[in-house]
Amino acid sequence: MQRGIAPCGPVDALEFEVDAVRSRRLLRVAAVIVAAAFAAAPAGCGRDTETARPYGASQAHIGESLAVLGWNMSVANLRFVSGNVLIDIDAAAAAPSDPSAARAKPADLRFGLYGALAHPIETSGFGSCDRVQGADLSSVQPLSSPSPERVSGTVCLGPISDQAQVRGVYVYSPRDRIAGTTVAYPAAFPVGLPATNINDTGLVVSTTSVEAWRANGTQLTPAALGDPTAFSGKGYMLLGLRADAVAAEYRDESARRGGPMMLLAAPTLPPPGLDPACSAYGDSVLVLPDASLDAVQVNASLCTQGEINTAVLYATVSVIGTHAAVWTKAGEP
Repeated sequence: MQRGIAPCGPVDALEFEVDAVRSRRLLRVAAVIVAAAFAAAPAGCGRDTETARPYGASQAHIGESLAVLGWNMSVANLRFVSGNVLIDIDAAAAAPSDPSAARAKPADLRFGLYGALAHPIETSGFGSCDRVQGADLSSVQPLSSPSPERVSGTVCLGPISDQAQVRGVYVYSPRDRIAGTTVAYPAAFPVGLPATNINDTGLVVSTTSVEAWRANGTQLTPAALGDPTAFSGKGYMLLGLRADAVAAEYRDESARRGGPMMLLAAPTLPPPGLDPACSAYGDSVLVLPDASLDAVQVNASLCTQGEINTAVLYATVSVIGTHAAVWTKAGEP
């Protein structure tokens, strides 16, 4: 036996086994540390591979771009001016070389404030800053479409007094409708819309107020139903509506559907309509409340207008699935 070299006996075998066990333990510890590091990474790091979808709507932060309604759209520079929210929009057609590609018309893009608001605040993008009062917007470039493949400019939303509740903005199109999701209900004066069955759409929609007028400004009362001359010409009706749902159920149904629901009142007329209230409230509202709330509860007012019999006595409110996108402030989930 060569001097200086210990024999390969039981002691050497035991030391080798201890070293092997120690190595395996170190590898397992390293794997756990790496997994924990990925689990603790901010959600924003994974935004490229798995975009958040509150109630089925695509989500990004202010300043980022999203693909929505056939457009690659970014929202930037959210600021408050004279009690209104201003945002800058820059959108390019997702498939400019394909004339058959589905894309919302620029005039149909409708924007709203996202957050825990007392009631929705929405506006059509075009002409939105014309209604802002008490502010110098001479330096603002209103939203426009310089070419069929481009939409850019500023959108004005408001007025709003509780600015702390504004977490971001959203966009949708009342003309974008997910196939097989439309349920229409009659909403006749003076009753409005009776409470709907939650099994129809996942929402309970009910009427909180009903008011109707002739085009000349004469308000209608239930007694007018017996007057054959009261319902001639044009008129309009303002419906106060409330939409309720269990947040978890509405979230799951919206995810399966591919987007949230919207309420759509008909008939309607293009702006400016028969009364400023119709321009202010519009004929549609997106049911997209703050996703952090425990319940879905949206209180909105919608306008029906046109030939008075159709607009007041034969109006409808439809609940329809649609596609939408929401941009939130940096640091907001």
